[in-house]
Amino acid sequence: MLMNGEVSALHSRIGSELFPFVWCLPFGEKSRISPSTMSRKEWKAENYYSKDFDWERLREEVETDPSLHFHLLPENTPNLNDEDSAVAWDKFHARHSTGKFFKERRYLLKEFPELASCEDNSKVLEVGCGNGSTALPILCGREGIILYACDCSSTALEKAKEIISSANSLSANARFNPFLCDFSTTGFPSWLACNTCTSRCNGIDAFNSLCPDGTKCCIGGVDFVTLIFTLSALPPDRMPKAIAQCFAVLKPGGLLLFRDYGLYDMTMLRFEPENRIGYREYLRSDGTRSYFFCLNTIRSLTTAAGFTVLELEYCCVRSVNRRKGKIMNRVWVHGKFQKPTGYLKKSEENKAKNDKERLDSYYKRNYKDYFGLLEGELKQKKELSESENDILEWLERNRDN
Repeated sequence: MLMNGEVSALHSRIGSELFPFVWCLPFGEKSRISPSTMSRKEWKAENYYSKDFDWERLREEVETDPSLHFHLLPENTPNLNDEDSAVAWDKFHARHSTGKFFKERRYLLKEFPELASCEDNSKVLEVGCGNGSTALPILCGREGIILYACDCSSTALEKAKEIISSANSLSANARFNPFLCDFSTTGFPSWLACNTCTSRCNGIDAFNSLCPDGTKCCIGGVDFVTLIFTLSALPPDRMPKAIAQCFAVLKPGGLLLFRDYGLYDMTMLRFEPENRIGYREYLRSDGTRSYFFCLNTIRSLTTAAGFTVLELEYCCVRSVNRRKGKIMNRVWVHGKFQKPTGYLKKSEENKAKNDKERLDSYYKRNYKDYFGLLEGELKQKKELSESENDILEWLERNRDN
């Protein structure tokens, strides 16, 4: 049981399994304002906490506790009902149709200040938007942002649209663009960043999002991708593709903003042995998954996709259940990753190098059958095209090869 002083010191850090942040009010006071009906003027970002305790000390406590050793065992394959993730999440959101299960993540503008200071008309892709608990504070906190939001659950998207529409902000509603997408299996739709544009250099800054006939082929990629408590819901074998998809739709210099469950979070330690379906991976009774990340796993996933790591750390928050007088140690992974601005130049250089190697290989294979005859014909011409000059130059360089 907590002493009064301890409760007072922690009263502003309240949490529960799926409430990473809730309202901070004086003891005993109830809010008379509904978050979804707040006007733009009343909206305010909340404080952001991340260093309430040392993660290494928590790790030592967990790994020396015999009752928790099953969490450290190698991968296992229990006989559990592992239904399709999209179906499981659709059922989940249908059960929690009031939208109260997740609260607005108002701390995000403090955690990721780039969202508050970005230029007007900056494009944000919110991946796994759920009922809009991330989308709403971003739209209300920065009026110039255009936000695209996807989820694998049509039920969640309908609730998100309802919440954004009821936010007393015509601007937020106009800038909110939801769409159904299970990005870890099908990838993102081509209108975000079409295949023709991304294949030029796998970087969006290189194209003007126009087709040769002048029509618009895509929106030209996005400036930010927010991946907030989404990656942990995927099977581990889909995670590399998911991160690669985020990389592909970002403009060079764009940021992937990440927050998800961290290793030895309180919710991980609450799972029973029969809920384990893999190493650090668990299946809830409702069929939804939860993976708990260490920093090295996130670092490996993002750098393999091409990202540069700007920030990566455990976010350790000590919350208190004031009714029960229990302390709860929450662990999340905070990350900020950038698509390199030099990626475009590097890709162009690689393309030029590959084109030259392919051309040399073709010339060598066909020299005796074709280019020997062609050389005589070209030398007799008074004016040569650029490609014909290239052929003659190659012949001179490689005559003895």
